Amino acid sequence: MVHYSLDPENPIKSCRSRSSNLHVHFKNTHETAQAIKAMHISKATKHLKDVTLRKWCVPFCCYVGGVGKFAQVKHRVNGSKRVLSFCFPCLKMQCNAELKGLDVVSLVIEHIQVNKAPKMQCTIYRAHGQMKPHTSSSCHTEILTEKSRLFLNQRAVAQKKKDIPEQTKETKTYGPGVNSA
Repeated sequence: MVHYSLDPENPIKSCRSRSSNLHVHFKNTHETAQAIKAMHISKATKHLKDVTLRKWCVPFCCYVGGVGKFAQVKHRVNGSKRVLSFCFPCLKMQCNAELKGLDVVSLVIEHIQVNKAPKMQCTIYRAHGQMKPHTSSSCHTEILTEKSRLFLNQRAVAQKKKDIPEQTKETKTYGPGVNSA
């Protein structure tokens, strides 16, 4: 059984996915994950598709060394297609949600985490008999989606409004000194 770093408050109304030892850079994946945190699943997939088409970008906030600037957001940004191609399968949790009988429209990314995986080493053979070591910094990702609390709160507020009786002119109270005789 897979161990997740965070257990959902209500496991019946949530979906999880996890991928290990992805051959993509940790820093790029971390920034991409932070860009889609707290988004609805449909909005996150649309955002990532726009990034792959270069309509929008992923702002880099933490790991900014060696990353260029982009006029849309006035931040250091990157839109690595390889990182995005690995993020899409994790976001395709609609199948898991439909199997559990959840409403896909109301699912929000509550928790997304990217961890460093063990570095993989290999040797690159160069000209004139030279050899150079090459290490790749791969990563692990995990995503937890839950039903939107806002969506649940809207239903609760609508139910409370039905229970509260309307105030008439006789029962309406005003501030001090307004209706005093």
